[in-house]
Amino acid sequence: MTDGPPPRATRTRALPRRPAVRLTELGFGGSQGGNLYRATTDEEFAEAVDAAWAAGIRYYDTAPHYGLGLSERRLGAALRARPRDGYVVSTKVGRLLVPSPEQARRRDPEGFDVPATHRRVWDFSRDGVRRSVQESLDRTGLDRLDVVYLHDPDEHWEQAATEAVPALVELREQGVVRAVGVGMNQSAMPARFVRETDVDVVMCAGRYTLLEQGALADLLPAAQERGVGVVVAGVYNSGLLSRERPPDDAVYDYRQAPPELIDRVRRIAAVCETYGVTLPQAALAFVRSHPAVVSTVVGLRGPGQVTETLRRADVDVPTELWSALRTAGLLDAPPPD
Repeated sequence: MTDGPPPRATRTRALPRRPAVRLTELGFGGSQGGNLYRATTDEEFAEAVDAAWAAGIRYYDTAPHYGLGLSERRLGAALRARPRDGYVVSTKVGRLLVPSPEQARRRDPEGFDVPATHRRVWDFSRDGVRRSVQESLDRTGLDRLDVVYLHDPDEHWEQAATEAVPALVELREQGVVRAVGVGMNQSAMPARFVRETDVDVVMCAGRYTLLEQGALADLLPAAQERGVGVVVAGVYNSGLLSRERPPDDAVYDYRQAPPELIDRVRRIAAVCETYGVTLPQAALAFVRSHPAVVSTVVGLRGPGQVTETLRRADVDVPTELWSALRTAGLLDAPPPD
């Protein structure tokens, strides 16, 4: 008797241009560790990392933006006792954290339940990138960063392309960073980064999901052509796809979802149920089917969310579902064969 295939959480895919950097198919998103929307305790976050590690997840994503550095500090502490060559950590540059003691009694205005002890300052300059990387190393306690993404450079193309990417490439050549990337909530500009700069990986949030597939028109074909890996984030579109049936107050792209979109998702869910799978299970299966996708990052707050996400990710979804959704006009395009 032979053992079955390993759980999807433990399977790894290499970045095509940096094959030494291998990401587990399911990645641990650290935004919740920065107290996104509500507080998470140190213990709860550490338990989430422990549960993810025990399940075989070895890719962990964070950013200075998440809780004004709280997520980076917590993630570094949770991983400190693990063998450094046994996991991959990604973080981001573009927002420097500048002390603002005069605001410390207020809460962070950007959605994280933390004191506003710092303010974020956009900076994609060479010096800003190098400073951000060093500060991330200090907060995490790591000796190197496996992947560093430019974080939301939507309004900063020129400086990001001509200063930030070359600065990260220098750090890659020095061994401080192992892979260079860009992370955004759109697909058009990341496709431009893929075509015009020396990036190894793109994190695309919300633009390639079971609900919308805009990245099929630009980012995904460009990534395949140039050998750039794609990490999908926002797979649930801010929560709209995260339940078996979305409630009336479901969130989409960080805002209240419009009724027509909720109705569309409920119709998608009904088709999924006829094939014996739930909406969240189908959402995870759909994105990982594309050959350019190397990992799917899901924000995880505690061990319960880790367990549930692992269960969802390990379900085999019949390929006939995609054709049924397309026939019903609920899917713009099927995943590639």
